[in-house]
Amino acid sequence: MNCRPLCGACCTAPSISSPIPGMPEGKPAGMPCIHLLNDRRCAIFSDPSRPKVCSDFLPAEYVCGNTREEAITILTDLENETTPFPKYSLESNE
Repeated sequence: MNCRPLCGACCTAPSISSPIPGMPEGKPAGMPCIHLLNDRRCAIFSDPSRPKVCSDFLPAEYVCGNTREEAITILTDLENETTPFPKYSLESNE
C-alpha cells in the first residue's frame, strides 16, 4: 500500500515520543506534526533527521483504512489503547 494523497493521519493522530526537529519533546496525540505540509505530506520525508519511528511506519490497510477519516479513527483508537493510564490513586491519604 502507498500513502494516500492528502491524508497525513499518521502525522496527526498518534503521539511521537522521540525528538523531532523543532519538537525536541516529540508531539502529543491529535496534534499535527510541525513538518506536515498543507497538502499533508511530510516536509522532512527524505531528510536524515526524520525520526526513525516515522520512517519505520509503513502504510497498511489495517491502520490506514480506506479513507483519511478511517485512518484517524483507527490510529486514535490504537493510541488510546496503548497509552498508559495516569497513576492516580482513588484511595484517601487520611
